[in-house]
Amino acid sequence: MTESLSPSYTVFFRTHSPDELLLLVNDSSSKPPRRPRYEGKNPRQFDQKYKEHQPERYVDDVAKVIASGKTPAGTHRPIMVAEILDILRPRPGETAVDCTLGYGGHSRELLKAVQPGGRLIALDADPVELPKTELRLRALGFPDESLVVARTNFAGLSRALAEHAPEGVDMLLADLGLSSMQIDDPTRGFSYKQDGPLDMRMNPQRGLSAADWLKKVSLVDLAGALSEYADEPQAVLLAKAIIHAQTQYPLTTTLDLAELIRRAIHRISTEETTATIQRVFQAIRIAVNDEFEVLDALLRQLPQCVKPGGRVAILAFHSGEDRRVKHALKQGLAAGIYSRVAPDVTRASFDEQHANPRSAPAKLRWAIRAK
Repeated sequence: MTESLSPSYTVFFRTHSPDELLLLVNDSSSKPPRRPRYEGKNPRQFDQKYKEHQPERYVDDVAKVIASGKTPAGTHRPIMVAEILDILRPRPGETAVDCTLGYGGHSRELLKAVQPGGRLIALDADPVELPKTELRLRALGFPDESLVVARTNFAGLSRALAEHAPEGVDMLLADLGLSSMQIDDPTRGFSYKQDGPLDMRMNPQRGLSAADWLKKVSLVDLAGALSEYADEPQAVLLAKAIIHAQTQYPLTTTLDLAELIRRAIHRISTEETTATIQRVFQAIRIAVNDEFEVLDALLRQLPQCVKPGGRVAILAFHSGEDRRVKHALKQGLAAGIYSRVAPDVTRASFDEQHANPRSAPAKLRWAIRAK
C-alpha cells in the first residue's frame, strides 16, 4: 500500500505475514553485536576497553590515555627510543636485528632508519602477538624483503641469523622486558591485578604453565627461584606457604596466588605486600620461561652474531637480568671481544618516566664489537 506525503515523495510499506514477522524478530544475524556493558563511566576490564583496542579508529581517546601516563590496552610503548638509536646509529643499507619484536615500537624505528636498502630481522617467541605486529610493520609500506620475522626466543638467535644474515648484523637490540600486551591481558596470566589462568608462558603452546610448574616444584627449588630470580627476602616462608597450599587445593588462577601471598605476610603494609606479590610473580615467570638460561645463551652468542664494529644495546628491567648483562659485557671487554662497553647504565629521563611509568625500572647497557 502507499501513503502520499507530498506531491514529490511517496513511501512504500511492505505488509509481512505473521510468520515473516516472527522470523524477522528472531533473526539477529543482521544486527550488529552489542558492545558489552560495563559499570561506571569508563571500562576497567582489559576486554572492555574497546577504544584502546582500536587505536586507529579512536585516535583522540587513545591520546588521552597516553597523556595520562598510561599504556593503552593491547599496546606497548617502546622505552628509551632516542637513546637506543643514538647507541646503535642505524644507517641506510645496514642490517639490524631486534631480538624482541613485541609491539614493534623499536623495530619500526630501526626499519625506517636502515632504508633504503637495509633489513630488519625481528625475533619473538610469542605466537599470539607476533603475527599482529608483523602485519602492522608490513602495512608501513617498506619493501617486503626489508623485514624478516622469525618466531624464536633469544636462544635461537644464531640459528635465525645463520639463515637470514650469515655474515652477521650491524646492530643488535635486545629488550628483555615483558610487553604491556602480555602484562595487561588477564588471559596470559602474568599479572595479579585481574583474575586469569595462572599461565605466564611467553609461548602458551610450549612448556608447563605456572600452575603446572608449581605442582611439580620442590620446596628447595621454589625458595631458590624466589631468592635468585627476584631477591625475595622472605623466600623460604613464601615457598613453604605455596607448597603447603598445593596440598590443600591447586593454585589455578592469578588471584589464587596473590591472595595466598597476602595471607602468608599479612602483618606488613599494603605497599610492602604489593611489592612482595610482584617479586613472587616475577620469579615464577622467570622460572617458567627459563629466562635467565635463555638470556645467558643470547650473551654467549652475541660476539659471533655482530659484525666487527657492530653495536649492541640491551634493555634490562630487574637486577638479575642487569647483573648478567653487565658481567658478560665486562668479560667481553677484558677478552678483547668488545672495544667499548657502557661504563654505567642509562635510565629513562625524568620526562619519560613521568609520561610512561613503566620505563622507570629500565636499565640500558651497550657494547661495540671490536674490529
